Amino acid sequence: MSENPGKLEYVPTTCPYCGVGCGLNLVVNDGKLVGVEPFKRTPVNEGRLCPKGATCWEHVQSPDRLTTPLIKKNGKFEEATWDEALDLVASKLKETSDKYGPRSLGFQVSCRTPNEDCYAMQKFARVAFKTNNVDNCARICHGPSVAGLSLSFGSGAATNPFEDVLNADLIFMIGSNAVEAHPLAGRRVAQAKKKGIEIIVCDPRYTPTARLADTYLRYNPSTHIALINSMMYWIIEENLHDKAFIEERVKGFDELKETVAKYANVEDITGVPTETVKEIARKYASAKNAVIIYCLGITELTTGTDNVRSLGNLSMLTGNIGRPGVGVNPLRGQNNVQGACDMGAYPNVYSGYQKCEVDDIRHKMEQLWSVTDLPEWYGASLTEQIDQCGDPIKSMYILGLNPVVTYPNSNHVMKSLEKLDFLVVQDIFFTETCQYADVILPGTCFAEKDGTFTSGERRVNRIRKAVDGPGESMEDWRVFVKLAEKLNLPGFEFETAEDVWNDLRRVTPSMAGLNYERLNRPESLHWPCPTEEHPGTPILHIGKFSSADGKGTLFGIEYRPPAEVADAEYPFTLMTGRLLFHYHSRSQTGRAKILHQEVPESYVQINNEDAKKLNIANGEKIKLSSRRGEVETLARVTDEVAPGVLMMTMHFGTGAVNLLTNDVRDPMSKMPELKHCAVKVEKLTEA
Repeated sequence: MSENPGKLEYVPTTCPYCGVGCGLNLVVNDGKLVGVEPFKRTPVNEGRLCPKGATCWEHVQSPDRLTTPLIKKNGKFEEATWDEALDLVASKLKETSDKYGPRSLGFQVSCRTPNEDCYAMQKFARVAFKTNNVDNCARICHGPSVAGLSLSFGSGAATNPFEDVLNADLIFMIGSNAVEAHPLAGRRVAQAKKKGIEIIVCDPRYTPTARLADTYLRYNPSTHIALINSMMYWIIEENLHDKAFIEERVKGFDELKETVAKYANVEDITGVPTETVKEIARKYASAKNAVIIYCLGITELTTGTDNVRSLGNLSMLTGNIGRPGVGVNPLRGQNNVQGACDMGAYPNVYSGYQKCEVDDIRHKMEQLWSVTDLPEWYGASLTEQIDQCGDPIKSMYILGLNPVVTYPNSNHVMKSLEKLDFLVVQDIFFTETCQYADVILPGTCFAEKDGTFTSGERRVNRIRKAVDGPGESMEDWRVFVKLAEKLNLPGFEFETAEDVWNDLRRVTPSMAGLNYERLNRPESLHWPCPTEEHPGTPILHIGKFSSADGKGTLFGIEYRPPAEVADAEYPFTLMTGRLLFHYHSRSQTGRAKILHQEVPESYVQINNEDAKKLNIANGEKIKLSSRRGEVETLARVTDEVAPGVLMMTMHFGTGAVNLLTNDVRDPMSKMPELKHCAVKVEKLTEA
């Protein structure tokens, strides 16, 4: 933080939005933020910023910020001291635990808060209440990436850094609109195009990213497995698979070959002609270096984990893993979605993906944390916790999340939160979820504390305090330190964010070498980095995979349709997505004047033919209904979506798409099917 009031200063930090991890400078004048400048020395964004990054300072000093703890009394919130609020939180959580046991509490961690906050919260939940009911919002974006990539490769993270696409001969993108959702990753793809690298984009929607493609393939929503299986069938049929790589480095080829033999022609499922599938299969398999990029269009489905494993299959079948210019790379949706998982804010692992069920690991953590009887059971996931509100979960602690807007089936979320005996919400704004809280605690944002974010390429980036938080707001990790003091817990004697990080390093072998001094370099480091002499690991799986036996695993995966498909009553398929100008539930970007002006309210994309049949004009307000709820929004008539397909973004509290979405889950990763549900469309006014 500035020590020279009145002097214009630049504080280098990391953007708080998507998972690309762009470097920027916060401009401080007389103790206040006055702007942002790109940080030109980082290799991630090379001095460029997207519209969100360029305005990321505006929400920091908003008059809407929470500034003091609030306690609900007689249905109304009243200001309280920190001691009053924390005494109440500590006593209520302990009362719940003592009366109902460890499964009666739920802890939900934001992927927008720094690693240090995530680590402190999950440690607090486990040490204080012996519960594994801890989860983060990767569950509703990239939980299938963690599960699927772990099963395929032994590690649930991106294999290669973003800039490595420039070493590819071909980029295969599926379910990713990087130009809008991850603009500086999209810039790398644009650089690749300029360099002459071939780009294939597969997406049900003709997005700004699809416009970059040399080959654009539109397929029916949620038919990824059939499409990828067909590609692999033709690769094997035409003898284009990498036999030496398969023999030396993977297992399961016979099972895969037997399964994909059923998928020679999948046009009835995908809508894609067989000759087109053959063409992209040949291009991918024939490239010397082919990289796969994907995002939420793959993961946010009941088949999410299988979709990810299918991409793992495709990469290993052709030997496109474990060297520069290849790999399988999920573009992570939020600034610290990778980090929140890395920190152990997950129901079955500690930091560094150390499994709670393994006796030796659990006993090691007990010794290092000076605690006994840590649980081995698999805790409740994010949306399972919502289902369990009232029974068995009686009390819940939500850090930096807005479930009422961002979780599927919002009506169910609201009804569930009402069943809790006690709810704590810790945030920087009074969100739609705060109205259900009994206690609201004012945290600080990225510009008001030190720490780290881990980007989607496993690069651990520093954030640095530029200004003080408003009023009595407090660093989020410090709140858990004070709660630990109230409960007389050992192991929370942290004075700084660096102390928290060093505790994380102490218990996490894969990150032991990542001290703050090394992370202060503009290029930072990629985990795994087990010692302070280790250079970090930009590329995974060189020579061998991260699995116990060093082998990758091919899976024979059958296509299965989404949980809910269009029918006579609900004839449209609704997809969800992100916008260039907004982020998550708009609690931050909605307070940036220019971004709000660009897109001030929700809308739905509808195909020209469908709009004509329903007599719907562009810009007209219409009603969408599903089996779970209804919403009014504006029609945006376009040919970007196919007939029978709609697309809405997830950013808006008014006209909220998650009033419609389906909360049925992927059986493996517990991912809800946010990307696919059946709806009907009604015109509200007659012409």
